[in-house]
Amino acid sequence: MNPVDPGTRIGHVHLKVADLDRALRFYCDVLGFELTQRYGSQAAFVAAGGYHHHIGLNTWESPGGSPPPPGTTGLFHVAILYPTRAALADALQRLLNSGIPLDGASDHGVSEALYLRDPDQNGVELYWDRPQEAWPRSADGDLEMFTRHLDLDGLLQEIRS
Repeated sequence: MNPVDPGTRIGHVHLKVADLDRALRFYCDVLGFELTQRYGSQAAFVAAGGYHHHIGLNTWESPGGSPPPPGTTGLFHVAILYPTRAALADALQRLLNSGIPLDGASDHGVSEALYLRDPDQNGVELYWDRPQEAWPRSADGDLEMFTRHLDLDGLLQEIRS
């Protein structure tokens, strides 16, 4: 079987939320996405860079709902890729300014990532990829990702210097 075309990518994610306004405050006011379209109190689309939507938010099946309990299947997290380390540092500063706690922060060799929860307790990863030539590899050339502590102060230096 042939692999998928290498240009294939995830275009957007659509999340069920309990309160659309609360979700928009997080994704737009905290993370900085732009609202591209809203359908009353039931759905909205947000994006970066003029795209039609990277994230869809809706209450079609979930108004006032609660997050799924642990031990169930579903979305683990949505990963938002930032173009540069400085852009990720800006995202971290936005979180700090808004009092949004992190669940974790990791250096994976191929990327640096921040982990948190949105207001509906959906997992969110904010990350940037290192250039492929900098990815850790074995002597045989196999990818060797890892998980190490991410120095948040060092990351913030990207925007403070």
